[in-house]
Amino acid sequence: MIIGVPKEIKKHEYRVGLTPYHAKSYVACGHTVFIQTKAGEGSGYADADYEAAGCRILPDAEAVYDAAQMIIKVKEPLEPEYALMREGQILYTYFHLAADRTLTEVCLKKKIIAVAYETIVGKDGRLPCLKPMSEIAGRLAIQEGAKYLEKPFGGRGVLLGGVPGVLPANVLILGAGVVGQNACAMAAGLHADVTIADISIAALTNIDNEYKGRVKTLFNTEGAVIEAISKADLVIGAALVPGAATPHIIKKEYLKYMKKGSVIVDVAIDQGGCCETSHVTYHDNPVYTYEDIVHYCVGNMPGAVPFSSTLALNNATLSYGLSIANKGYRTALKEDAGLALGLNCHLGKLTCRPVAELYNIEYTPASLIL
Repeated sequence: MIIGVPKEIKKHEYRVGLTPYHAKSYVACGHTVFIQTKAGEGSGYADADYEAAGCRILPDAEAVYDAAQMIIKVKEPLEPEYALMREGQILYTYFHLAADRTLTEVCLKKKIIAVAYETIVGKDGRLPCLKPMSEIAGRLAIQEGAKYLEKPFGGRGVLLGGVPGVLPANVLILGAGVVGQNACAMAAGLHADVTIADISIAALTNIDNEYKGRVKTLFNTEGAVIEAISKADLVIGAALVPGAATPHIIKKEYLKYMKKGSVIVDVAIDQGGCCETSHVTYHDNPVYTYEDIVHYCVGNMPGAVPFSSTLALNNATLSYGLSIANKGYRTALKEDAGLALGLNCHLGKLTCRPVAELYNIEYTPASLIL
């Protein structure tokens, strides 16, 4: 198969779809890999590194899209890339269609084969290609939240871990999945006063057992959330409904209960956000203040640490990408039901049920296509 890796064009996105080491695995299997020039520079990889791995360098995205049967990316296609996609071409990347109806309609109109990292399910029932970025985003959420709690950045001026004689910051984490667990580990490690909320008693039990009472657990109800955010200095939005829009756990009217200068880091912004007043921001201007509450809503948080996140992402996506390339997508998806769940669009048909229900578009199960 002919593989193409274009340079990411999302604002302040420095990751790359394949590292030279991972690209070499495709070459070793007999596939041709084209890399857009300078695609890997943001993650620390030069064109010469790719050439040494057996890849060929192309001058621009147009050349990559024209040549490739399968495009491997990091972030969802943006408007300048829409015209480059062609019917029958496989795009293997994050899509987050539940947050972007326009992209959904473009994918259907262009009749591409969209395989989304975020909806692939592993044999353990988890999301293996989303997990590493969720881990990084969860840990970054505490780093960024701690920074924007500082007074020069618009926050209350609270030190996350406190000092002897001074109480630590109160951190509320909404969601006990991978993002929430990693945020919890970082916040607890910095000696913050941590509460984590979820609707899963099993998830809360696991947190309670792991931290032996050092982290408070809270069943997520409207009243409980209002009470908890009124005490919080830092709120981490970490809820996820795989493939679907994230519910607004923090309504606009709840902000009046929060402390002036408190911070919301909405990690779920890729899927629409946990907070009703959230909108996407970028690394060069990551925060805004709404009703005296600092909102951090960067849509590609792991892009801030591309060396780490590119390696982690490639490690997770390689085996599935090789399966598609080695067997052809139909056989690969037929043989792996979890990989088949990654198929979001197929030749003009929408194959992701939550997105179909969200936009009221006809849903076609992947099993009827493969």
